[in-house]
Amino acid sequence: MPEPIIKVEGLGKKYRLHHQSKERYTTLRDVIARKAGGFLEKLNFLEKLKFGKQKIENRNAAGSDSSQLSQFPISASPAAPAADEDFWALKDLNFEVQQGEVVGIIGRNGAGKSTLLKVLSRITEPTTGRITLGGRVASLLEVGTGFHPELTGRENIFLNGAILGMRKDEIKAKFDEIVAFAEVERFLDTPVKRYSSGMYVRLAFAVAAHLEPEILVVDEVLAVGDAEFQKKCLGKMKDVAKAGRTVLFVSHQLDTVRSLCSRAIQLHAGAVKMDGDVGDVVTSYLRTGRATSTYQKEAAPGKTLQILSASVEENDALNHRLNLHVTIKSEGRKTCSLDVRLTDGLGSAVGYGSFGTLCSAESLQLEHGINDVHFALNTSKLAEGSFALSFDLNQPYVEYYDRADLCLEFNITQTAKDGRTRALLQTWGYGSNELCLIMRTAPSGSIRQCNS
Repeated sequence: MPEPIIKVEGLGKKYRLHHQSKERYTTLRDVIARKAGGFLEKLNFLEKLKFGKQKIENRNAAGSDSSQLSQFPISASPAAPAADEDFWALKDLNFEVQQGEVVGIIGRNGAGKSTLLKVLSRITEPTTGRITLGGRVASLLEVGTGFHPELTGRENIFLNGAILGMRKDEIKAKFDEIVAFAEVERFLDTPVKRYSSGMYVRLAFAVAAHLEPEILVVDEVLAVGDAEFQKKCLGKMKDVAKAGRTVLFVSHQLDTVRSLCSRAIQLHAGAVKMDGDVGDVVTSYLRTGRATSTYQKEAAPGKTLQILSASVEENDALNHRLNLHVTIKSEGRKTCSLDVRLTDGLGSAVGYGSFGTLCSAESLQLEHGINDVHFALNTSKLAEGSFALSFDLNQPYVEYYDRADLCLEFNITQTAKDGRTRALLQTWGYGSNELCLIMRTAPSGSIRQCNS
């Protein structure tokens, strides 16, 4: 068997977490009282110091042995013990990747996928174990990876090529192809700090894919781009794989993983849970590792629109309705589309619905701050079994703002028609059935505004 291009042995990555004790909010009165208390403590300390010095002088004058003098006490509040904790993002990982393999890495949020890619890309060092790489690595882990914001697009292309170890003439030979793929000709001599997130991703991916590294590492940054660009990227990655180069692809879009990869590695709590044929791994992951009836994440700075939480409020089997609630944070007044994708227990896309994409009049009108969207899904055509929901926030046909993949799970225990075995009537073709979505009103309205 040929030597693997990637060999991971006993890999572990440990982080030191520091937990601060929770305090109540600080008021102006607290600040004044603390300052006054500190001033009084300082006066008390100086008084004790003066008293101690006078005591020593008196004893010396009386001929006392200074070595037997007792020191005056100066008490200080002991520092609270630091509540530190060791967190292993990766634990004892072992696997090999052969040249030309396209490997998907899947797992729930926090499983260690991005940490693994950062270690493989030599962005961070492992705590234990070793990695052997048989070629140059190009990474696309987040928007603007490897770019200097003050440099222009043209300069960053040459900078990235130099980082990969390429000669100037090699970069020049690929330059026109990179620019054409990224579609940034007009902005080539503009500092990239002025690029939109979509432009950033297009140029970063074009550089990583066209400069011919032996290993291409791609995280889920492609979710930022529009649908047409994502299609282009997937096609390019397939071309890269056919050329004999190795691709590691992290994504929550399991259909994409199955179409692009021949092998998958499932991570769970920093360890390899399953490694094998992509179909077997994805099926196992969907059966055991899917989300629950609630989803929540921290707000990320700098994002225009983002999904903060989602939940199944009620699964009304009698009336065949699934009542859902999605919380969206907006940085201003926005009109956007909320798309809903339905996946069955085997990971196949079986339905799609939208507030906005199919009819602009139904688009969500969001206010600045926190917006709560309440709606219902008609489940009368679903077969018995488990299903997962995914949500997309986008400006139709222009840009994706945020995505929550396979974030909610629900079960159907009885169907409207006896003996139904298929999930939906395939009226629009495979995976394109229109879901019946009903906007409903919460006690305070279907969309709640809360300025923040």
